[in-house]
Amino acid sequence: MGAEGMSLQGAVVAFDLDGTLVDTAPDLVRALNHTLDLEGLPHASLAQARQFVGQGARKLIERASAASGVDFDAPKLDALTDAFIAFYRQAIAQDSTPFPGCLDALDALEAAGAGLCVCTNKRTDLSEALLDALGMRQRFRAIVGADSVANKKPHPEHVLTAIARAGGLAHRAVMVGDSSADVRAAQAANVKCIVVSFGYHDAAPHSLGADIVADHFNAIPRSVAALLA
Repeated sequence: MGAEGMSLQGAVVAFDLDGTLVDTAPDLVRALNHTLDLEGLPHASLAQARQFVGQGARKLIERASAASGVDFDAPKLDALTDAFIAFYRQAIAQDSTPFPGCLDALDALEAAGAGLCVCTNKRTDLSEALLDALGMRQRFRAIVGADSVANKKPHPEHVLTAIARAGGLAHRAVMVGDSSADVRAAQAANVKCIVVSFGYHDAAPHSLGADIVADHFNAIPRSVAALLA
């Protein structure tokens, strides 16, 4: 579990949120299906929701409606996004849980001296509310959602901003995520990247181009240490 005795003092580990730190799909799909009901569209399954997640609420709705052959215009998508957020906020952590081993891995990274932050395409206020509800918010030096930067993932600005707000530098940082957006953002920022194989992927985990693919959170502390050695 631990970082093999290596000091990670001065290092920063940036985590994606949905599908990386927390299994949020059950609460996301419930809010999504309430939103789809407003337009009389078929419900998305939990498996579909895991594929649709990754670029924020608006893209989630856009992908789900497209799966039913419906393409909403921008004003309608705006209205549905507002409705989704209202539904989601009502029970933001009803069925969402940290992935197995997550909290222990965060403890190990902190014990080794690493600073932690969140770099997510979820809105910052929703990210903070979710992490508050799960008792995890205090673990992170910075929580940087898509609305906190001019250019969200896969743009490198998002990752670099999160690392900087956590007091780190790119050459002593690692991005941990589950999607191509995470990997592309990290690579463009010249930041090492770990992909978790249990997350919400838009392609096979080993095809995404990460430096390491982790099958369980207990592998992440030593993987971070190896990448920064």
